[in-house]
Amino acid sequence: MRIALVANPASGGGTDLAPLLAALDGAERFGPDARDDVKAYGPERIVVAGGDGTIGSIAALAGQLGVPLAVLPTGTANDFARANGIPLDLDAALRIAREGTELRPLELGRLSSGRPFVNVASAGLSSVAGRRAQPLKSRYGPLAYGMGAVRAAASGKPLDVRVVVDQTERFCGGAWQIMVACTGAFGGGSGIGAADATDGDLDVVIVPAGTRLGLAHRAWGLRTKTIERQRRVSHFEGKVVEVTLPPGSELNCDGEFVDGGLDYVTATANAFSLVVA
Repeated sequence: MRIALVANPASGGGTDLAPLLAALDGAERFGPDARDDVKAYGPERIVVAGGDGTIGSIAALAGQLGVPLAVLPTGTANDFARANGIPLDLDAALRIAREGTELRPLELGRLSSGRPFVNVASAGLSSVAGRRAQPLKSRYGPLAYGMGAVRAAASGKPLDVRVVVDQTERFCGGAWQIMVACTGAFGGGSGIGAADATDGDLDVVIVPAGTRLGLAHRAWGLRTKTIERQRRVSHFEGKVVEVTLPPGSELNCDGEFVDGGLDYVTATANAFSLVVA
């Protein structure tokens, strides 16, 4: 099989790519920005090794080429792999990447900037938490996200937001957090339990403003993936989501920070096929 290994060697604190190439029977290696080179190579399968922020653009590329995508969990949190049952053990994941035949069609979200995402794009405390966790990742791994969340809860402020889903206004007011999701997984094991990346719809969850004391309950809901079932939390589904945020609001998109793009978010059903077994 002609395999293209698209790898971000900086993910997860550094990845030795030589064993991966050997295990994939001499796959051709490409950097995460070498999409034109991957196209020219003409792979029969693309294997991506990197964090969740790397996966989105490579998933879009695999869908464009009509070839399966396999994932090696070499990032810090590996939320996309967790959400799809990909083993975190690298040897097991390599076997699936090399020999797997079971495919799962998945949706792909896109920000108004065109940036694709596979998990969650969000604004509010989650972005603050991610920023606070960034310098802690190399030392604490996935635990850094929980530490960042504690710091964010102590200093973050609600945002004034307006949310329109499929041309209908669904929310207008103060919110601690707004999440637009495909898999709904983020933060090293947190997530939105109702999110389904196979249905072609984006899941939108809005955590309304409230007391800081109540944030502990919200954090528990995120950790147990029951946040959308909590009282006063809003949950909607749709193909197009438009979010108006205060100027300068930072977004967290699959664990990476972007300046904007929630003003017009879309979903494409069956955008790529993931090798799962």
